[in-house]
Amino acid sequence: MKNTRRRLLQSSTAVIALPMLESLGFSRFAAAAAPAAPPKRLIFLGFGWGITESTWYPDIKTPGSDYQLPVGLKPLERHKADISVVQGLWNKYSNEGHWGSTMWLTGANRYAQPGQSFHNSISADQVAAAQLGLETRFSSLQFNGSQTGDLSGHGPGLSMAWDVSGKPVGGQNGPLAAFHRLFAKDSTPIEQQKAMLAQKRSVLDAVLDNAKSLRRGLAKNDNAKLDEYFQGIRDIEIRLAKEEQWMGVPQPKAPLPEPQAGVDGRGEIKLIYDIMIAAMQTDSTRVMTFRQPVNTLLTALGIKVHPHDMSHYHTTLGEKLDASQRRDLAQSELLAGFLDKLKATKEANGSSLFDNVALAYGSNIRTGHELSNCPTILTGGGAGFKLGQNIVAPKDTPLCNAWLTMLQGIGVAAERHGDSTGVLKEILA
Repeated sequence: MKNTRRRLLQSSTAVIALPMLESLGFSRFAAAAAPAAPPKRLIFLGFGWGITESTWYPDIKTPGSDYQLPVGLKPLERHKADISVVQGLWNKYSNEGHWGSTMWLTGANRYAQPGQSFHNSISADQVAAAQLGLETRFSSLQFNGSQTGDLSGHGPGLSMAWDVSGKPVGGQNGPLAAFHRLFAKDSTPIEQQKAMLAQKRSVLDAVLDNAKSLRRGLAKNDNAKLDEYFQGIRDIEIRLAKEEQWMGVPQPKAPLPEPQAGVDGRGEIKLIYDIMIAAMQTDSTRVMTFRQPVNTLLTALGIKVHPHDMSHYHTTLGEKLDASQRRDLAQSELLAGFLDKLKATKEANGSSLFDNVALAYGSNIRTGHELSNCPTILTGGGAGFKLGQNIVAPKDTPLCNAWLTMLQGIGVAAERHGDSTGVLKEILA
């Protein structure tokens, strides 16, 4: 009976999340085959502590294409025709000025569940991963700075990604861990891998059976918690099925050398950008987030101001303001370099990675503890963005409207996301 349930679960998983399994008549190499047309990709680049509002935002009085890039975005001048700055977006439920990415991609109300002081929901990247991740080794990849903790102003979370239950999704901390995740060879013999997988499934069966027997007689609140537990088990089922799908398929050859350990700051961000390019070149994933470091970037720039103090430059200006503006320039320079490589890296059909990606760059925080008018740059040719624009959204527009528009633009079947009220037509060409 247990084996029958396992087959049913696997069949369900295959239909919902892994339609290219061998058991359904597909070759295990079909997912790795080059598609006739380049796939769409989705990237979110987030940073904490906000920006310098007086020198980062274009003049709100000059919307459209005839605007001047402000000082903080000047390094992006060569890409001006291919980026759009979007002003006026916010997450209306955000009320924590130290969380630069915790609710950035979810738009969740942290108090949505009575009696709990923290609640989150699924992030936009994971909505996309459920569909775009069907044919890749990794449904999504989450990159972080190598130094964990709160010194980069991101707030709670293991990355910028949150699953369907609002639980944090882990990420790779630093370039070396990211490289190994993508390209390290698994030397474990295939038979041993199969045995380990069977053991995991056996344990999962026992846990599930015990959880089902526990349900009888539970109170309503306890049943709700148990439902979350069952969702976690379903997530594990999907991961095990994905693991089986790619078992024995060699890791792709790395198109870049292994990074050295101990690189941080500017060099670390540049390396992660390079690894993201490599992930797209090898079609290892089509959904990525990068929770960027700020504290080590300041150190690399020779700035001694604490990143939190820097974000409160309004109080004293001076070296805090200088630190904030120098940070903006460095981040813009790094983004410009990433766009250079996206444009230079060619697809099989002659287009570029840039032509097939939808990319958002920004933060949930404007500056200090200010959470309205979230800094937002949209770029890439993958979602039909109107580029080269200073776009001023209507008053009180949810940031999630932009995320919903991105999701639909790359072909993800989403009717709403977070607190969205509809697509943001102003960003569409």
